[in-house]
Amino acid sequence: MGESVPPRRISVHQALGSGPVADVLLWKKWSGGVLLLTSTTASWFLFERAGYNLLSFVANVLLLLVVILFLWAKSASLLNRPLPPLPDMEISEASVVKAADALHAWINRVLCIARDIAIGRNWKLFLQVAFCLWLVSYIGSFFNFLTLVYIGVVLSLSVPVVYDKYQGHIDEKLLVANRVIQTQYRKIDDSILKKLPLRSNKEKKVQ
Repeated sequence: MGESVPPRRISVHQALGSGPVADVLLWKKWSGGVLLLTSTTASWFLFERAGYNLLSFVANVLLLLVVILFLWAKSASLLNRPLPPLPDMEISEASVVKAADALHAWINRVLCIARDIAIGRNWKLFLQVAFCLWLVSYIGSFFNFLTLVYIGVVLSLSVPVVYDKYQGHIDEKLLVANRVIQTQYRKIDDSILKKLPLRSNKEKKVQ
């Protein structure tokens, strides 16, 4: 009998979609990565350190843009120069439908989880959701929303690159950690969760 062939490992670039987003996150397009990091750093510094208000900043930028375009158009008509090269400012129906479908699927998923917790009395799902919400609340107590977004952007531009470079070693450590977590979860499941009363499927159908 021949030796079993190990499963083919999916690259990080393929896992991220093999598109322009993956190229930016893996720094295959340096210009995109630098632009994203620079813009987020500048935004974080303006609103977090310099004390600018987001609403006032956006309003002032839009006001400046409108004034420039208005004066450009007026001067162009007086001097017989071309008008500002503005694209058609409209959103296609296909983009709206695609965004609505994605939002519809996400809302239905959230409602399904809420129903399983409230009606189905799914203790495992309840504990998972409660832990995730507590973790988000705990992390949010140390940082504000803008700082969390900035940290998320920095991590998204650094973690995929590190994982792509040391994928083999990281997978081994994650496998060991996953085994430990599964072992502890089975102990909790056998000692606590399985002793909790759960509604049967027949009771759900009757109601």
